[in-house]
Parts: sequence; structure tokens; C-alpha cells
Amino acid sequence: MQIKRAYTNWHVITGGPSTGKTTVINMLDERGYNTTIEHARHYIDTMRIEGQTVEVIKNNKRKFQFGVLDMQIEQENAIQPEALVFLDRAIPDAMAYYQFLMLDYDEKLLNAVKNTCYKKIFILDRLPFIKDYARTEDEEDQKKIHQLIIKVYTSLGFPIILVPVLPPNERVEFILNNI
Repeated sequence: MQIKRAYTNWHVITGGPSTGKTTVINMLDERGYNTTIEHARHYIDTMRIEGQTVEVIKNNKRKFQFGVLDMQIEQENAIQPEALVFLDRAIPDAMAYYQFLMLDYDEKLLNAVKNTCYKKIFILDRLPFIKDYARTEDEEDQKKIHQLIIKVYTSLGFPIILVPVLPPNERVEFILNNI
């Protein structure tokens, strides 16, 4: 599914759960770069404040994916195309999660993906799996999600750079040397 896209100066930091995305994003932010947040965790935190449990939130898979997708679309629509930004995940990540959850793509997702444009996709290699309140996948699921993310971005024709396991500062330097 190769799509002709407009130019942006946006770089996506992605990978499966527990690959160090947020650590890298936070370090880039500390160095003064524009960054975004991960919306799945933000959505979970917002719903928890409203009194829902993580289990209830994640059991309604379609509603959860729609909520995260809506936040991601809103965020990306607010970014200027020429701005150098590092995104903690991006709209196409939703395609990998839809596949993992065995949900059919809907029109909103497909239209959003058609309108995406990213300069480079940095896929962080997997780190030892750490489970927390928002990560409910086991290690095998984490591996599947990671592979689906690679498959989705590859199928969409974005330039991908695989980021090896390195100490966090070295990962950040690797990314900055490849933008």
C-alpha cells in the first residue's frame, strides 16, 4: 500500500511494548527537541482518573483503539509539517494493534493513514520485557506487536531505521546522527 505523501519533518520513535520509546522521547525532550506523548498510556491514565480499571478499558478493544486513534489524529493535525518533531508512536501504529487484536480496519483509520507523512521511522529494538499497569501483554505478545509494527511501516513505504539495543544516551545519539 504505497501512498504519495506530502513532506513533513516528523520522525517517529516506535517499536513494540517495552522497547524504550518513552525513555528516548524524554531524553530528546530534555535536549530541547519537540516531542509528543504516547497516547495509549495517556488514554488509559485519563480513563483511570474517570474511575475505570485498566482491565475494563482494554477489554473494550475497539473503543480503546478508537480513543487512542482520535488522540493521535488530533495531535498530528496540530503539528506544523515543517516542524522537527519526534513522535512517540504515530497513526500507523494503530494498524499493527488492530491486526494484533484481530480488529477490522475502519474508515477512520484508513483515511488517517492515507494522510500521514513522516520523514523517518526509528524502530527501537526490543529490550527485556517489563510489565506495568498499562502493559498487559506478555512477552510473546510484545514480540508479535513489534513485528507487526515493522511490517506495517514497511508496507506503507516509509524510510525505516532500526535502532539497536544501546545505552539510552547512545540510542539518542544514534537517532540524531540519522535524522
